[in-house]
Amino acid sequence: MAESTFASRSYRDDGVVLRTYKLGEADRIVVLLTRAHGQVRAVARGVRRTRSKFGASLEPFMVADVQLVHGRSLEIVGQAAARASYGAAIASDYPRYTVAAAMAETAERLTTSETDAASAQYLLLVGALAALSRGAHSPGLILDSYLLRSLATGGWAPSFTDCARCGEPGPHSAFNAALGGIVCSACRPPGSPAPAAETVRLLAALLSGDWPTADASEPIHRREAAGLVAAYAQWHLERAVGSLKLVEREPAQPSRPALPDPGR
Repeated sequence: MAESTFASRSYRDDGVVLRTYKLGEADRIVVLLTRAHGQVRAVARGVRRTRSKFGASLEPFMVADVQLVHGRSLEIVGQAAARASYGAAIASDYPRYTVAAAMAETAERLTTSETDAASAQYLLLVGALAALSRGAHSPGLILDSYLLRSLATGGWAPSFTDCARCGEPGPHSAFNAALGGIVCSACRPPGSPAPAAETVRLLAALLSGDWPTADASEPIHRREAAGLVAAYAQWHLERAVGSLKLVEREPAQPSRPALPDPGR
Protein backbone atom coordinates (compact mmCIF):
# COMPACT_ATOMS: atom_id res chain seq x y z
CA MET A 1 0.00 0.00 0.00
CA ALA A 2 2.81 2.39 0.93
CA GLU A 3 4.64 1.65 -2.33
CA SER A 4 1.54 2.35 -4.44
CA THR A 5 0.97 5.63 -2.58
CA PHE A 6 4.59 6.65 -3.22
CA ALA A 7 4.27 5.77 -6.90
CA SER A 8 1.13 7.85 -7.27
CA ARG A 9 2.90 10.88 -5.76
CA SER A 10 6.15 10.58 -7.72
CA TYR A 11 7.14 11.45 -11.27
CA ARG A 12 10.28 11.59 -13.40
CA ASP A 13 11.60 14.39 -15.56
CA ASP A 14 14.79 15.82 -16.99
CA GLY A 15 15.89 19.03 -15.31
CA VAL A 16 18.72 21.55 -15.36
CA VAL A 17 19.82 22.92 -11.98
CA LEU A 18 19.40 26.71 -11.89
CA ARG A 19 20.61 27.26 -8.33
CA THR A 20 20.67 25.75 -4.85
CA TYR A 21 20.18 26.84 -1.22
CA LYS A 22 21.48 25.27 1.96
CA LEU A 23 18.83 23.79 4.23
CA GLY A 24 19.78 22.59 7.70
CA GLU A 25 23.04 20.72 8.18
CA ALA A 26 22.95 18.30 5.25
CA ASP A 27 20.03 19.15 2.96
CA ARG A 28 19.68 21.56 0.07
CA ILE A 29 16.83 23.22 -1.82
CA VAL A 30 17.32 22.77 -5.55
CA VAL A 31 15.68 24.99 -8.17
CA LEU A 32 15.21 23.03 -11.41
CA LEU A 33 13.96 23.94 -14.85
CA THR A 34 12.40 20.70 -16.06
CA ARG A 35 11.44 19.67 -19.56
CA ALA A 36 7.77 18.85 -18.86
CA HIS A 37 6.89 20.47 -15.52
CA GLY A 38 8.41 23.92 -15.79
CA GLN A 39 10.22 25.32 -12.78
CA VAL A 40 10.36 23.01 -9.75
CA ARG A 41 11.70 23.67 -6.26
CA ALA A 42 12.65 20.51 -4.40
CA VAL A 43 14.46 19.36 -1.28
CA ALA A 44 17.45 17.06 -1.78
CA ARG A 45 17.96 15.35 1.56
CA GLY A 46 21.51 14.55 2.59
CA VAL A 47 22.98 15.98 -0.61
CA ARG A 48 25.71 17.86 1.29
CA ARG A 49 27.05 14.74 2.94
CA THR A 50 30.29 13.26 1.58
CA ARG A 51 28.61 9.97 0.66
CA SER A 52 25.44 11.46 -0.77
CA LYS A 53 23.62 9.19 -3.21
CA PHE A 54 23.11 12.18 -5.52
CA GLY A 55 26.81 12.83 -6.06
CA ALA A 56 27.42 15.92 -8.20
CA SER A 57 24.25 15.53 -10.25
CA LEU A 58 22.44 18.33 -8.39
CA GLU A 59 25.10 21.02 -8.68
CA PRO A 60 24.32 24.25 -10.61
CA PHE A 61 24.27 23.93 -14.44
CA MET A 62 24.05 20.13 -14.34
CA VAL A 63 21.38 18.33 -16.35
CA ALA A 64 19.89 15.35 -14.54
CA ASP A 65 17.19 12.71 -14.78
CA VAL A 66 15.34 13.21 -11.51
CA GLN A 67 12.60 11.39 -9.66
CA LEU A 68 10.47 13.87 -7.73
CA VAL A 69 7.84 13.29 -5.06
CA HIS A 70 5.03 15.75 -4.43
CA GLY A 71 5.38 17.44 -1.03
CA ARG A 72 3.32 19.98 0.85
CA SER A 73 5.25 23.10 -0.14
CA LEU A 74 8.31 21.70 -1.94
CA GLU A 75 8.92 18.59 -4.00
CA ILE A 76 11.34 15.96 -2.69
CA VAL A 77 14.15 14.54 -4.80
CA GLY A 78 13.98 10.77 -4.63
CA GLN A 79 16.66 9.93 -7.20
CA ALA A 80 18.96 11.88 -9.52
CA ALA A 81 21.33 10.75 -12.26
CA ALA A 82 23.44 13.10 -14.35
CA ARG A 83 22.57 13.31 -18.04
CA ALA A 84 25.07 16.02 -19.03
CA SER A 85 27.99 17.26 -16.94
CA TYR A 86 28.39 20.92 -17.88
CA GLY A 87 29.04 22.16 -14.35
CA ALA A 88 32.75 21.33 -14.05
CA ALA A 89 33.80 22.90 -17.36
CA ILE A 90 31.79 26.02 -16.59
CA ALA A 91 32.75 26.41 -12.91
CA SER A 92 36.49 26.18 -13.71
CA ASP A 93 36.36 29.24 -15.99
CA TYR A 94 35.25 32.57 -14.50
CA PRO A 95 33.87 34.18 -17.71
CA ARG A 96 31.85 31.04 -18.46
CA TYR A 97 30.65 30.80 -14.87
CA THR A 98 29.32 34.35 -14.75
CA VAL A 99 27.58 33.90 -18.11
CA ALA A 100 25.98 30.64 -16.93
CA ALA A 101 24.82 32.35 -13.72
CA ALA A 102 23.18 35.14 -15.75
CA MET A 103 21.45 32.61 -18.01
CA ALA A 104 20.20 30.58 -15.03
CA GLU A 105 18.90 33.70 -13.30
CA THR A 106 17.07 34.73 -16.47
CA ALA A 107 15.57 31.26 -16.88
CA GLU A 108 14.34 31.35 -13.29
CA ARG A 109 12.65 34.71 -13.92
CA LEU A 110 11.05 33.59 -17.18
CA THR A 111 9.65 30.24 -16.06
CA THR A 112 7.04 29.11 -13.55
CA SER A 113 5.56 25.83 -12.41
CA GLU A 114 3.17 26.00 -15.37
CA THR A 115 4.14 23.89 -18.37
CA ASP A 116 3.48 26.45 -21.13
CA ALA A 117 6.66 26.77 -23.22
CA ALA A 118 8.58 24.83 -20.51
CA SER A 119 10.08 22.40 -23.00
CA ALA A 120 11.25 25.16 -25.34
CA GLN A 121 12.86 27.13 -22.50
CA TYR A 122 14.48 23.96 -21.13
CA LEU A 123 15.96 22.99 -24.50
CA LEU A 124 17.17 26.53 -25.13
CA LEU A 125 18.99 26.72 -21.80
CA VAL A 126 20.53 23.25 -22.13
CA GLY A 127 21.76 24.09 -25.64
CA ALA A 128 23.31 27.34 -24.41
CA LEU A 129 25.03 25.61 -21.48
CA ALA A 130 26.38 22.92 -23.80
CA ALA A 131 27.81 25.53 -26.19
CA LEU A 132 29.28 27.44 -23.26
CA SER A 133 30.93 24.39 -21.68
CA ARG A 134 32.71 23.40 -24.89
CA GLY A 135 33.74 26.95 -25.83
CA ALA A 136 31.83 26.94 -29.10
CA HIS A 137 31.66 30.76 -29.20
CA SER A 138 32.61 33.76 -27.12
CA PRO A 139 30.82 33.52 -23.74
CA GLY A 140 29.37 37.00 -24.17
CA LEU A 141 27.87 36.15 -27.54
CA ILE A 142 26.33 32.96 -26.17
CA LEU A 143 24.79 34.95 -23.31
CA ASP A 144 23.33 37.66 -25.56
CA SER A 145 21.95 35.10 -28.00
CA TYR A 146 20.38 33.16 -25.13
CA LEU A 147 18.81 36.28 -23.63
CA LEU A 148 17.26 37.35 -26.93
CA ARG A 149 15.99 33.88 -27.82
CA SER A 150 14.63 33.09 -24.35
CA LEU A 151 12.73 36.38 -24.31
CA ALA A 152 11.39 35.64 -27.79
CA THR A 153 10.25 32.22 -26.59
CA GLY A 154 8.59 33.91 -23.62
CA GLY A 155 6.57 36.18 -25.92
CA TRP A 156 8.84 39.24 -26.21
CA ALA A 157 10.45 38.73 -29.60
CA PRO A 158 12.42 41.85 -30.59
CA SER A 159 12.54 43.25 -34.12
CA PHE A 160 15.87 44.22 -35.64
CA THR A 161 14.67 44.83 -39.20
CA ASP A 162 11.21 46.41 -39.53
CA CYS A 163 9.98 49.07 -37.10
CA ALA A 164 8.86 47.33 -33.91
CA ARG A 165 5.99 49.80 -33.49
CA CYS A 166 4.48 50.49 -36.93
CA GLY A 167 6.05 47.74 -39.04
CA GLU A 168 7.71 50.14 -41.51
CA PRO A 169 10.29 48.10 -43.46
CA GLY A 170 13.89 48.74 -42.38
CA PRO A 171 16.68 49.25 -41.99
CA HIS A 172 16.19 51.82 -39.22
CA SER A 173 18.71 53.51 -36.97
CA ALA A 174 17.07 53.80 -33.54
CA PHE A 175 16.54 51.28 -30.73
CA ASN A 176 13.93 51.38 -27.98
CA ALA A 177 13.58 48.52 -25.50
CA ALA A 178 10.08 49.50 -24.39
CA LEU A 179 8.75 49.47 -27.97
CA GLY A 180 10.35 46.14 -28.86
CA GLY A 181 13.59 46.81 -30.71
CA ILE A 182 14.46 48.87 -33.78
CA VAL A 183 12.10 51.76 -34.57
CA CYS A 184 11.74 54.16 -37.48
CA SER A 185 12.35 57.90 -37.24
CA ALA A 186 8.62 58.63 -36.95
CA CYS A 187 8.16 56.24 -33.99
CA ARG A 188 11.47 56.99 -32.27
CA PRO A 189 10.94 58.39 -28.75
CA PRO A 190 13.34 61.16 -27.68
CA GLY A 191 16.57 59.85 -26.23
CA SER A 192 16.48 56.49 -28.03
CA PRO A 193 20.02 55.29 -28.84
CA ALA A 194 21.15 54.96 -32.45
CA PRO A 195 23.38 51.86 -32.64
CA ALA A 196 25.77 51.27 -35.51
CA ALA A 197 24.43 49.32 -38.48
CA GLU A 198 26.97 46.57 -37.70
CA THR A 199 25.58 46.30 -34.18
CA VAL A 200 22.04 45.89 -35.49
CA ARG A 201 23.22 43.15 -37.86
CA LEU A 202 24.92 41.42 -34.93
CA LEU A 203 21.73 41.59 -32.85
CA ALA A 204 19.73 40.05 -35.70
CA ALA A 205 22.35 37.30 -36.07
CA LEU A 206 22.26 36.49 -32.33
CA LEU A 207 18.48 36.24 -32.40
CA SER A 208 18.39 33.98 -35.46
CA GLY A 209 21.42 31.85 -34.53
CA ASP A 210 23.56 33.07 -37.45
CA TRP A 211 26.86 32.22 -35.77
CA PRO A 212 29.22 32.87 -38.72
CA THR A 213 28.02 36.51 -38.73
CA ALA A 214 28.12 36.77 -34.94
CA ASP A 215 31.60 35.24 -34.63
CA ALA A 216 32.97 37.65 -37.26
CA SER A 217 31.73 40.74 -35.40
CA GLU A 218 34.10 43.35 -33.95
CA PRO A 219 34.53 43.84 -30.17
CA ILE A 220 33.18 47.41 -30.32
CA HIS A 221 29.90 46.18 -31.83
CA ARG A 222 29.70 43.28 -29.37
CA ARG A 223 29.90 45.69 -26.45
CA GLU A 224 27.26 47.96 -27.92
CA ALA A 225 24.99 44.98 -28.62
CA ALA A 226 25.49 43.67 -25.07
CA GLY A 227 24.29 46.95 -23.59
CA LEU A 228 21.16 46.94 -25.76
CA VAL A 229 20.41 43.28 -24.97
CA ALA A 230 20.77 43.93 -21.23
CA ALA A 231 18.43 46.92 -21.45
CA TYR A 232 15.89 44.92 -23.45
CA ALA A 233 16.01 41.93 -21.07
CA GLN A 234 15.72 43.97 -17.91
CA TRP A 235 12.87 46.07 -19.30
CA HIS A 236 10.75 43.02 -20.11
CA LEU A 237 11.72 41.10 -16.97
CA GLU A 238 10.74 44.24 -15.01
CA ARG A 239 13.78 44.00 -12.76
CA ALA A 240 17.55 43.91 -13.03
CA VAL A 241 19.37 40.64 -13.65
CA GLY A 242 21.96 40.90 -10.89
CA SER A 243 24.36 38.38 -12.42
CA LEU A 244 24.81 40.53 -15.53
CA LYS A 245 26.94 42.93 -13.47
CA LEU A 246 29.55 40.20 -13.01
CA VAL A 247 29.86 39.23 -16.69
CA GLU A 248 33.22 40.19 -18.18
CA ARG A 249 32.91 41.77 -21.62
CA GLU A 250 35.54 42.03 -24.32
CA PRO A 251 37.30 45.41 -24.56
CA ALA A 252 35.84 47.72 -27.19
CA GLN A 253 39.16 47.71 -29.01
CA PRO A 254 41.72 44.89 -29.04
CA SER A 255 44.83 45.75 -27.06
CA ARG A 256 47.91 46.60 -29.10
CA PRO A 257 51.51 45.84 -28.17
CA ALA A 258 53.45 48.85 -26.90
CA LEU A 259 55.63 50.51 -29.54
CA PRO A 260 59.37 50.63 -28.84
CA ASP A 261 60.69 53.92 -27.46
CA PRO A 262 62.60 55.58 -30.35
CA GLY A 263 64.79 57.41 -27.83
CA ARG A 264 66.36 54.18 -26.57
